[in-house]
Amino acid sequence: MEKQLIEQLGDELYEALSNQQTLTPFTDRHDDITIDDAYHISLRMVARRVEAGEKIIGKKIGVTSKVVQDMLGVDQPDFGVLTDKMHYPNGAEIPVAGNLIAPRAEGEIAFKLKKALIGPGITEADVLDATECVMPCFEIVDSRIQDWNIKIQDTVADNASCGVFTIGENAVDPRTLDLPNLHMKVYKNGSLLSEGKGSAVQGNPLTAVAWLANTLGEFGITFDAGDLILSGSLVPLEDVGPGDTMKLELENVGSCEVSFV
Repeated sequence: MEKQLIEQLGDELYEALSNQQTLTPFTDRHDDITIDDAYHISLRMVARRVEAGEKIIGKKIGVTSKVVQDMLGVDQPDFGVLTDKMHYPNGAEIPVAGNLIAPRAEGEIAFKLKKALIGPGITEADVLDATECVMPCFEIVDSRIQDWNIKIQDTVADNASCGVFTIGENAVDPRTLDLPNLHMKVYKNGSLLSEGKGSAVQGNPLTAVAWLANTLGEFGITFDAGDLILSGSLVPLEDVGPGDTMKLELENVGSCEVSFV
């Protein structure tokens, strides 16, 4: 795909984000679009956000679990960039109108790095060594692609369908935890909605983070000290809207809560 078209599609996504509008899937319009093209489109979109004053504070891996892949009709993980504008404090009331288009909540484990990871060649042991702490997290994914009608290229181009996120206040050393068997309960409006384990994300959240470091490393993107890394959802996505409250409890770590107005 030519550079001019990549920049045009990245600009379309940025304008859709800014105006809370949706676009026809790129895969319907350009049947030759590759994942590599999509990533460069995403970089253009993110560059526009940074030009507007946002600061990159981390990265995310998405669509890591089989249940989420089946829900979205994709067959591999995706990856995106987090900015400070996406971050809401624990317990925040997040506005939907003028802010989100079709939000869906995911319960995740967030990693905070104490030193850089530069792929390829990163292992699970490297991730553990570089991690300062893990925290409970809600990622609220959103899509600028009409009706969530996405293939893997569409969501990668759309910065992995990033919306907003919130991090719980408790932080725990991951060396004290059995991450694959870490149990999560998610509640919606006070009722138990779903449960999952760390193994839902590629068998081990460490594996997911290593995959992301290695995948982004191929594009010259590093994980830096202080970065937040969202490792993927342990539970199915849940549609949310004004009036909804979501809470999760992550075994031996803590809780996280967010509501929508």
